[in-house]
Amino acid sequence: MQPERLTLDQLDSPIGTILLVSDEEGRLRALDYSDYVPRLEKLLRLHYGSLKPTPGTAPAAIKRHLGEYFAGDLAAIDGIDWATAGTEFQQKVWRALTRIPAGTTTSYGALAQAIDAPKAVRAVGAANGANPVGIIVPCHRVIGANGALTGYGGGLHRKEWLLRHESRA
Repeated sequence: MQPERLTLDQLDSPIGTILLVSDEEGRLRALDYSDYVPRLEKLLRLHYGSLKPTPGTAPAAIKRHLGEYFAGDLAAIDGIDWATAGTEFQQKVWRALTRIPAGTTTSYGALAQAIDAPKAVRAVGAANGANPVGIIVPCHRVIGANGALTGYGGGLHRKEWLLRHESRA
């Protein structure tokens, strides 16, 4: 269901200022970094058309859970209520991403296998890259088949930080 209103807030984190877009129901609709505003705007246009977020305050629970995650409670992000627009295939990929345990990684090929689409590795990669709620839907946990860090919308330095953070906690 399309939201009627979107609110834009920000949160300081160890990996930079995070932009939080939430809806009138208090669900997180997008999460990005302040140095990637054009990408956030593009994703919002793709998912929500002309609906633009207005400055406001994200639900306290979202900020609290993210703060707890960054403090080492990796399961805290599981308590964040989120919703996204997107194709049925993208939704399937994003749900599969949430089943990758913190502190572990998987490959695009293994993710394609997990959703019963073993030949759709490139499509899985595209859906992964279009994920509007990074960290919460942990696209950073997907790496190349050879173990190399591959693209991350927030920059490889953040992907590396997130993976180190999760492996330490």
